[in-house]
This record gives sequence, C-alpha cells and structure tokens, in this order.
Amino acid sequence: MSKVFTPGAPSLANDDSMLSRRFGKEVINYYGGGLLNRFSFLRNDIKFIRKAATAPTTQFIALRDLNPLIADPKRLAFFSHEDVKPLIGADPFGRTDEEKKSVFDSSKPNPLLLFLGLLPDTPKAIDIETTKHGVVNGQPFFALDITPQGSFADAAEAFLKQAEAKGYSEQKNVRTMTLHPEAAAILAQARSLIDWNARNLFCAGCGNLNLSVETGYKRVCPTHDLAGGSEPKARGDCPTRHGISNVCFPRTDPTMIAAVVSADCKRVLLGRQSRWPPKWHSTLAGFIEPGESIEDSVRREVWEEAGVRVGRVTIHSSQPWPYPSSLMIGAIAQALPDGEEISLLDKELEAASWFTFEEVREALKNGTSALGDPAPEGYNGPLFVPPAQAIAHQLLQAVVDGYMDPAPKM
Repeated sequence: MSKVFTPGAPSLANDDSMLSRRFGKEVINYYGGGLLNRFSFLRNDIKFIRKAATAPTTQFIALRDLNPLIADPKRLAFFSHEDVKPLIGADPFGRTDEEKKSVFDSSKPNPLLLFLGLLPDTPKAIDIETTKHGVVNGQPFFALDITPQGSFADAAEAFLKQAEAKGYSEQKNVRTMTLHPEAAAILAQARSLIDWNARNLFCAGCGNLNLSVETGYKRVCPTHDLAGGSEPKARGDCPTRHGISNVCFPRTDPTMIAAVVSADCKRVLLGRQSRWPPKWHSTLAGFIEPGESIEDSVRREVWEEAGVRVGRVTIHSSQPWPYPSSLMIGAIAQALPDGEEISLLDKELEAASWFTFEEVREALKNGTSALGDPAPEGYNGPLFVPPAQAIAHQLLQAVVDGYMDPAPKM
C-alpha cells in the first residue's frame, strides 16, 4: 500500500482508560491490528458485494499455493478488477448464494474469491449501497486464490506471467515476516481462509464436493449437482442439511504460548527444537485441548515439555498465526519454588534451559532472527530469540521490562 499505516484500532491511538492505567497499554502483535472493517454481516448481501468487487478503486491480493504475490519484501502486490477479470469474470458475484446452489457443478471449480473488508478513511473510499443497512463507505479489498488448477489453470498461469512482467514475485518464505504490519494483517486473514477452504472441499457429512458461500467464509452441501451436464442431478440425503448443522464454518485453533519466569523472577525458561538454528530458543507453546482453560493449558504444556511446574498464569496478549489458523494466546507464568527442575517428559523439545534476564535482554537487543533467516552479524552470545514480529519476543520483552514488578496502587 502507498499509505503508511499504524496497526491497531483507531480508538487506541490516544488511550488513557482506567484499564490501561492499571494494566498498561494494549499490545498489538504482528498479523493483528488490521484496519480493514470486515463487515461480516454484508458477506451475503449480493447488492453490496457486486458493487464492492467491481468498483474502480477495489484492490485484490493474490496467493498461489498460499504464498502471496508481493511488490517487494515489505509490500503486497495489489491488483484491480480489470487485472483479475480473466480469472473471475466481469461480474464474479452475479448470482446469490441460493442461486449458486441451484447451478452447482462439481466438475467446474471456480477460483476462490474472498471479501476481506473495507478500508475506511482513505481517499480511495467509495459509497456502497447495501440492501438493509443503508450506505457504507470504504475502499474494498478482496483476496484471490490463483493456484493453477482445473478449468482456470491456463488463465491463472497467464495471470502469473503478467504479474511477473510487472516486477511482482511470489513470497515463498512468508515466515520471514518482512511485510509491513498492515499488509501482514491482510495476509493473515486471506491465507487462513484460503487454506481452510482448500482443506474442506468435501462435505464432512456425505463426502461429496461442497460449495463455498458468503464470499469464502462458509461452505455448504448442495442438494443438486450438474456434474458436467445441463440438467441438475439430485444428490442423496446429507446430515449437514438438517437442524442447525447445515453450514461448515472456518476454524481457529487456540494455542497457548508462555514466557515462564523462575520463582525468584531472575530467569526465563526457554526451549528449542532440533530443526531450529544453533542457539535459537523460544518460549514454550502448545495447543489448548477441549475442556481446558488457557491457564490450565499453560500449566500442562510447560510440565509436559519441560517438567517445570507452574503456579500463577496471566494473559498478556494474542496473535493471529496463519500457519494455518492458530490464535496464539500469550501468557506470562511463574514457576513454583520447588518445581523448577527441567525434565523433557514428552520429548517434543531437543532442550530446555533457564536463561538470566540479562542474557534474554541482550538477545532481544542483538540476537534476533526469524526461522530460516541467518543470524545477526557480529553477535555471538549464548542465545538467539525470535524477532519483534513474534509474540514470543513481545512476551520476553515484557518480562525483562518489568512485567513482574508489583502493580502500582490506585
């Protein structure tokens, strides 16, 4: 984007709330804090969507095999409706979702097109009339899966060649996290949804191919299928068409990630996996299980991975993690005085160690790198840690900056 964005809700720009006075400013992590208004209640408003998809100022991002096309390491590549028309047609939302069900043809898949939202307060914002909600204002943004496949493979390949001729390239290692924060937030939304749609092409109830509706945010099992012919053929009954379970929704996997501080508040517990670069460590993390609170999952995961027993747990911040659809819930926890001995119980980690605040502070300052990137030149300390874009970095920074200090009295 040409405009420089400050990620995060505008309402937080001058925040002086009692909550912030008590607990500090809200932490906005990389991949979060996007400025797009998603307008989720307008995704099935055909009047709104048709205008949004074909407006002159509408911007499309494109992903191939979940990798975004970029203008440079900091900027996504953006395309107009004219650019993507050979793939999606002149009127990609010419039919309502109900009409799409009636002409569903499993033999002719269409490229996935997602409505991401409207960007407010920009010179390229436009007024768009809706069916029931009056006029809304903003610049529309969409995401398009251009992975060559099926009947649109040739058009996708031609589009990719044209993009390459314009100087755009495919960012194949998105975990380097070089994109501007606002572009990263757009990518997180698009990548997770495209991945979910690609993984859920078949109905969980009957196994037949299903249909993407509500601009990519739901999938349904149609009752009929043209199957390459001219007359729709009735499908067998499907349990997803009964009761309230008639729609497949995108999933988000809650994951805890915690900076564990020693009982004396002088050291931090970090672990490493065998596939990581030498000396590279991070905070401990793991999926939250059904019937488990965030706090309980921290205590369980830390004990299973490192043998350390944790007492008090506090929630610090969260981060969308689109690989493919995790929500990292960041916590800071404190080990029990008699529970700090390390034992790698579940063998998920190659090693776990206690590091002093001074060692962590030095690594945060001089020894950060993303996975797959080379280590910083000139630093030869005992510890390397994730970069500032990772929530692990923010948790560690909070700890060494005094998060564990007694809270001020009000």
